[in-house]
Amino acid sequence: MPTTLAADVTAWYARAARDLPWRAPDAGPWAVLVSEVMLQQTPVRRVLPAYQAWLRRWPTPAALAADEPGDAVRAWGKLGYPRRALRLHACARAIVAEHGGTVPRELDELLALPGVGSYTARAVAAFAFGLRHPVVDTNVRRVVARAVHGRGEAGPPATARDLAEVTALLPADTGEAVRFSVAVMELGALVCTARGPRCGECPLIARCAWNRAGRPEYSGPRVRPQRFAGTDRQVRGLLLDVLREGPGPVTRTALDAVWSEPVQRERALGALLADGLIHRLPDGRYALPR
Repeated sequence: MPTTLAADVTAWYARAARDLPWRAPDAGPWAVLVSEVMLQQTPVRRVLPAYQAWLRRWPTPAALAADEPGDAVRAWGKLGYPRRALRLHACARAIVAEHGGTVPRELDELLALPGVGSYTARAVAAFAFGLRHPVVDTNVRRVVARAVHGRGEAGPPATARDLAEVTALLPADTGEAVRFSVAVMELGALVCTARGPRCGECPLIARCAWNRAGRPEYSGPRVRPQRFAGTDRQVRGLLLDVLREGPGPVTRTALDAVWSEPVQRERALGALLADGLIHRLPDGRYALPR
């Protein structure tokens, strides 16, 4: 009897999966939620030390909620996109206030948490609570685009379409669906990569529509890659580093010293203030949020 795509991917995962702490049987829902927030647009190798340090300091939502948001921003370090730290702190406080300190399991409750979007809510529901939900990230979209549709790239995301396509691949059994969800994500991360896919190692090579078509070049719409050097994002990071690495509030002179172009520096500083990542004190100095 022919196997399904899901069965092939799950069998591969059973022998090839990375040993990651948030996949451990005793990793609770809070640990899964923290990992999913940290892993957004950030590779595993950078997340691991920050994740471990974070859970040592804040093993529960209540522990994080009891500290200041600035503590979360400081601990976030150089993971990038530091607004995620503020959102995770706000999420912890909402979990304490609205759910008695326990991460909720239902999708609508997860979606209602601050900073928790469609992907994160479904990932936590599936990986922390074993519920049957489609979990769609960039890696999953790439596998589906190649194996099912014969396209070398997934192109721009379309949430409703992407969820429907992955739902159609989910096994009916809930446990098998959860295993497939993590397995197909791992396949995209390790084998069916954006650049240099290792097709010879892929469990789907015989059924992959892209491989059968001769792996044609992708000619559809693309998601433009984000550059970093010289951007406002880089300047915001440099300014925030001054505050994270110092013992307390800093002067404007200390901030001005990290970027020489005044217009861009002012724009970046204004964005940090607007996002709530830093505050201007009455004496004119700047500090992490409280």
